[in-house]
Amino acid sequence: MKYLILGGNNRFLGCLLFGAAAWKSADRDRWIGWTPDIRERNLGLICNNTRFLILPWIQIPHLASYSLGACLRRLPQDWKQRYGTNIMLAETFVDTTRYAGTCYKAANWKKVGQTKGRSRQDRQKKIKVPIKDILVYPLRRNFRKTLLVP
Repeated sequence: MKYLILGGNNRFLGCLLFGAAAWKSADRDRWIGWTPDIRERNLGLICNNTRFLILPWIQIPHLASYSLGACLRRLPQDWKQRYGTNIMLAETFVDTTRYAGTCYKAANWKKVGQTKGRSRQDRQKKIKVPIKDILVYPLRRNFRKTLLVP
């Protein structure tokens, strides 16, 4: 799912992209309470905020958290319409060597742990990438109950 952030006169300010959730994330899976079998069955109920850009020269207070909140309010309906799935949770990974994740904190995302410093392309466990904070945002009140259905 792609969302453009537009200002007055349809001026392009930034964008957000949401896609498939990470296949495995130990801290996220532990926080949810998933076993490997349940994770495999219910992973499609989570989406990942894969990209978030506010153009660097845009200086509008609170634009990032406002835009994030606006997207999250309509994301479940848009996702259902496009993919036919009722998503329960959004996740994202913040590289804290480059960003503080302030807009996510302001938009009430919850930090549930950190990655191990590996990439999804790292089948041989040799590639090192920065450790990232794992943040989640429940999209429905009963998210955990639904995510734990065997």
